[in-house]
Amino acid sequence: MKILFMGTPDFAVKTLEACLKHHEVLAVFTQPDKPKGRGNKLTAPPIKEVSNAHQLPVFQPEKIRKGSWADDIRAINPDVIVVVAYGQLLSKEILDIPRYGCINVHASLLPKYRGAAPINWAIVHGEKKTGITTMQMDVGLDTGDMLLKREVEITDRMNAQELHDILSIVGADLLIETLDALALGTCERKPQDHDLTCYAPMMNKTLARIDWQQSAIEIDNRVRGFYPWPIAHTTLNGETLKVYEGFVLENTEGSDLSAGSIVKMDKKGIVVQTGKDYFVITELQLGSNKRMTAQAFLLGKTIDLGTKLE
Repeated sequence: MKILFMGTPDFAVKTLEACLKHHEVLAVFTQPDKPKGRGNKLTAPPIKEVSNAHQLPVFQPEKIRKGSWADDIRAINPDVIVVVAYGQLLSKEILDIPRYGCINVHASLLPKYRGAAPINWAIVHGEKKTGITTMQMDVGLDTGDMLLKREVEITDRMNAQELHDILSIVGADLLIETLDALALGTCERKPQDHDLTCYAPMMNKTLARIDWQQSAIEIDNRVRGFYPWPIAHTTLNGETLKVYEGFVLENTEGSDLSAGSIVKMDKKGIVVQTGKDYFVITELQLGSNKRMTAQAFLLGKTIDLGTKLE
């Protein structure tokens, strides 16, 4: 097939590479370069870097629904538009251009977790499985008919980065399978049950703030779900404390200390009282210091038992 590819972040790279291997990619649409880092240097999206390496035409509209972009896409004349985490909604005019329509690779088992951050929220909400859904796009946000699905297990210690990497590979494979089925006319469309949907909003630092009133399991899910960004965090003596890793420790003895209080510090880590059971912080970063293990942190920092994380 002749493909017009639309995508932006790392998650879309494996799918673009699969399209290049199995089909003809005519052009790529991605988000504009954005300032990044302390110097605010303009940085190209990962998809643009891959596209440049393969000498593909790259377009970066600020708003694809405005201007003459639909006419430009007609001139490219793709058989299908493949969309993977592009970051913009497409107009009906664009959706109707390709012979096979627009196919989206979405990182959840739709209709659950529509939206920008399905990988993170599946972990935050304690799901035991997620997956990839290929979808025939319509004008809504992840509301189109489902085509193919593939499940992936979420293991107990898996964080969002690890799940992201697995799903990016699964998504690439499933997209090629979907395109093959479309070409053969064997790809059945299944409408989503909108009553079963839930929304996966974009990540931000406010959402990642730890509420120690929650159970240790809920906090553990958030630590893993908000990694590698925006990183679950709390406050220690007025300084931001980022929590990169930890684990749940059952509280069989009870405690008189309130949620958020440090009840123990040893080689395992910093043991914190939660709304139910303990959460043990094993890797952290305080303020502008380096990321380190809790054990290394405690070698250079004295903390009183009972100190409360806010």
